[in-house]
Amino acid sequence: MSKQTFLQGALILVAAGLITRVLGFINRIVVARVMGAEGVGLYMMALPTLILAMTLTQFGLPVAISKRVSEADAVGDEKKIKQVLLVSLAITGSLSILFTVGMFLLSPVVAKYFLTDPRALYPLLAVTPIIPIIAVSSVIRGYFQGRQNMKPQAFSQVIEQVVRIGSVFFLTKMFMPYGVQFAAAGAMSAVVLGELVSLVYMLRQFKLQKRFKLRRTWQHHIAEGKKTLNELMTIALPTTGSRFIGSLTYFFEPILVAQSLAIAGLAVAESTRQYGELTGYVLPLLFLPTFLTHALSVSLVPSISEAGAKGHKQTIHYRIMQSMRLSLASGGVITIVFMIFPVVILTTVYGTSSGAFMLQFMAPFFLLHYIQTPLQASLQALDLARPAMWNTLIGAVIKFVVLVALSSRPEFGIRGVAVAISIGVVVVTLLHLGVLMKHKVVTFPTLLFGKFAIIMAITGWTGFTMKQWINLNSVEHLLMVAAMLSVIYITLLFAFKLLTKEEWNMIPWNRWLHKK
Repeated sequence: MSKQTFLQGALILVAAGLITRVLGFINRIVVARVMGAEGVGLYMMALPTLILAMTLTQFGLPVAISKRVSEADAVGDEKKIKQVLLVSLAITGSLSILFTVGMFLLSPVVAKYFLTDPRALYPLLAVTPIIPIIAVSSVIRGYFQGRQNMKPQAFSQVIEQVVRIGSVFFLTKMFMPYGVQFAAAGAMSAVVLGELVSLVYMLRQFKLQKRFKLRRTWQHHIAEGKKTLNELMTIALPTTGSRFIGSLTYFFEPILVAQSLAIAGLAVAESTRQYGELTGYVLPLLFLPTFLTHALSVSLVPSISEAGAKGHKQTIHYRIMQSMRLSLASGGVITIVFMIFPVVILTTVYGTSSGAFMLQFMAPFFLLHYIQTPLQASLQALDLARPAMWNTLIGAVIKFVVLVALSSRPEFGIRGVAVAISIGVVVVTLLHLGVLMKHKVVTFPTLLFGKFAIIMAITGWTGFTMKQWINLNSVEHLLMVAAMLSVIYITLLFAFKLLTKEEWNMIPWNRWLHKK
């Protein structure tokens, strides 16, 4: 089995994340154009319920598996790795059965009374079969992460998106004549199909690369797995707590939005449409750079765990600061483009300028979101998952309070939701950073933030000046401006050392050019 370094593993996931993000973005465009804002609203209303069920099923085990497998692999304990896998499969398998049945039975109640739109029942039922699929794939994914072999996960992500985008247009088109709710169910069915094919690939890779046999003495390993279970739970429980809070927040968000907008005087169909614009148009754009932050987070857990076991504090500090640098760098130029050209981007991508203000307003706040995920992964790898859980809870409470207070007022409406989401991002990120500072893992990155602010200011001023002189009346003009800003931005990153020669030389195509 091939094993990669921190940067190699991260770059493999970055490449896969970039491909899947582009494919996923195309998928969003297809769904939006076929179903419209109302259909996207139904789709997005059902999604938080799925995420909640998946979070409870996985039980925070992917991170725990990655950490424990990495530790066992370092000392060559294959028996321990096998035990970790079997105990994890037993837990997720049992939970997946429970939550699949529960979601099937409770979907009518959730759709009618919580989401306030009975039509959401159809996408909820359509996506229910994904729960056991995710349960198994999460364990296999954690195993490969612990082995620091990111290739199977990377390829499975691409396969999942290819299958999804290949089927979503067909399914939504096929069911659209029966109503927008059936089209949303078709889109959810495409998600299930993509995850199923991805799981088949992961299982094939696991069978080819594993170093032990699972069929022999598996009952013995589970029976004697109490110690392993306790070791997994010390990580999994607080990690589940954080994700449960996040998923619960995601679950209740459309409910609170629907109720608050109703108080503000909006009809059900109108509130669904506006929520679809925010979650289906604006947020997917803002989440585009997170493929890098996710890749860094996945690679950080085994890397920091290994360094912590060896007492290499300097390595831990360097890895965390490196992940923050790269995360900020990944989101800078696209944030500037979103802030300066929101109308052009939304019109080009979705055929509507609805949500331009929200995109422009939320973009700078999401720069902190890009470093939030690596910071949380660092906390989990350092056995500080419990403080991370409390930070998530505090951020969720503040977000909901602001959401209800603002979105229920007619002068704010859906914009109040955008403000609440932005405030939640800032609070959680700063709290995560505060915990690392409290435990003297890192100091406040004043120099990093200062350099990045200068880079953003120079690039932003250049972009604003271009806007005054260039008439952006086509996609070609927008791409030209974005390319020019990217060149300036990347040059500044190197000049201010937010990107280093080490990281640049890790890019495969760069080495290929040198060979030529």
